[in-house]
Amino acid sequence: MTPQWASSLLWFLRSFPEFFFSIFFCLAFLLHRRCWRQTNNEKPSSVPVDWPVVGMLPGIAANLHRFHDWVTAILRETGGDFAFSGPWLSGMTFATPADPATVQHVFTANFANYPKGEEFAEIFDVLGGGIFNADGESWRAQRGRAQLLMAHRRFRSFVARCSREKVESGLLPLLGRAADAGDCIDLQDVFLRLTFDTTTRLVFGVDPGCLSAGLPTVPFAKAMDDAMAALFLRHTVPAAWWKAMRRLGIGPEKKLAAARVVIDRFIAETVAEKKKAHERRESDDEESDLLSAYMEGKEHDSSSASDDERFLRDTAMNFMLAGRDTTGSGLSWFFWLLSKNPHVEETILEELNTISPPQNGELAIFDSEELGKLVYLHAALCESLRLFPPVPVEHKGVLERDILPSGIEVNPSTKILVSMYAMARREEVWGKDCMEFRPERWISEKGKVRYEPSYRFMSFNSGPRTCLGKDMAFTQMKAVAAAVVYNFHIEAVEGFVAEPKLSIILHMKNGLMVRVRRRGSGW
Repeated sequence: MTPQWASSLLWFLRSFPEFFFSIFFCLAFLLHRRCWRQTNNEKPSSVPVDWPVVGMLPGIAANLHRFHDWVTAILRETGGDFAFSGPWLSGMTFATPADPATVQHVFTANFANYPKGEEFAEIFDVLGGGIFNADGESWRAQRGRAQLLMAHRRFRSFVARCSREKVESGLLPLLGRAADAGDCIDLQDVFLRLTFDTTTRLVFGVDPGCLSAGLPTVPFAKAMDDAMAALFLRHTVPAAWWKAMRRLGIGPEKKLAAARVVIDRFIAETVAEKKKAHERRESDDEESDLLSAYMEGKEHDSSSASDDERFLRDTAMNFMLAGRDTTGSGLSWFFWLLSKNPHVEETILEELNTISPPQNGELAIFDSEELGKLVYLHAALCESLRLFPPVPVEHKGVLERDILPSGIEVNPSTKILVSMYAMARREEVWGKDCMEFRPERWISEKGKVRYEPSYRFMSFNSGPRTCLGKDMAFTQMKAVAAAVVYNFHIEAVEGFVAEPKLSIILHMKNGLMVRVRRRGSGW
């Protein structure tokens, strides 16, 4: 052991003796829990025990591998609201509602009292001062600028064109090769590559070609996955613990530090290239990408060069996370659900047959305007996003003491964690068939898409922070879903089990292993 390690370890022992005390209690609890299960056939309660000193932390440790389903079971047992307490003096006090009335109160009616907060920004420090972390005037200014850019007709047209071109030139040829070879592929990896290429083009105006033949390694994508996993674990332990691990450079914090180097390098290099092209007024897409638009605005800004670099880095990072990870996750769960519900796939195919897609050789592609008219396809995507929201948990801080509609009291030492994953599985919210994949729930008696308020359907957040990229996400998902369903049949490999990964984004733990067959090939 080096002297530096020795001094760091001694510092850790002196500063956080409760860490080792808590670990001891956690291990003792887990041993007791295992013995109890072996000797008692009665199913135990999902609600964690609030132990002296360590609080409910042992419950998290014992159920971390199934975190989202565990939280769902707790909220089902407690009626939709639960107060979680961690170790003494740890700052781990959470209110975990899954009730639409509480969501509306926190996200809309009393919005000003529930900011993201300093602790949120500290946990998500990799996002910098971007729109996801920002509060107050900074958030309002960033949101106003982003809203103006994304609502522009030229950018919306750019989104539709990029989505179609990437499906045509990258996705369909790749799936065609997999079908002809009879290979088993990881469709989640394919979708994340697709959305990485598309998002990079929308943000930076360049296509990194991650769907090209041979599927080249994507260090940035791997770094993003490592970062999201580490950020999730920051929610499950006292802040003093992960900060100590960060100082010592161990565990998930070591991975996060390495991931941040890769992320920052990629963004810095890409921004630098974009600046050079912008100065020369060179652009293949008439500067329709977001970064070009931001650079146009910054030309008249008096901020320093360092502030400008930091702003562009944070803006790009936030857009990359929003575009690549969430859309890729949504598509993965959608096709897994289709593989388990062939009648839904057949209905989508029937609807697609009502329009005439242009042919690209043997494969068909669709225009976004045509897809925008399809009711059942939209309903199926909404239903998939309901059951498997790409961002399964929303985090809020509390400014002043308040009483939630459920009667739970919150104060500035409380954090609000809303589980959209659990809300989707509550009969009180979605009915007795809430666990079923049923797109029909989104279709009105008149055959139109049924509106659901965002405080019930929170896949795109709710209230003033409702996702600005909602329409963009649907454009991309429809382009992919329509082309793949029309041209191919996707079948999950025998024995494949879909499990959520422990991450801020609801990725699949083991990927999505499938076989691809061409339509009309006699399958």
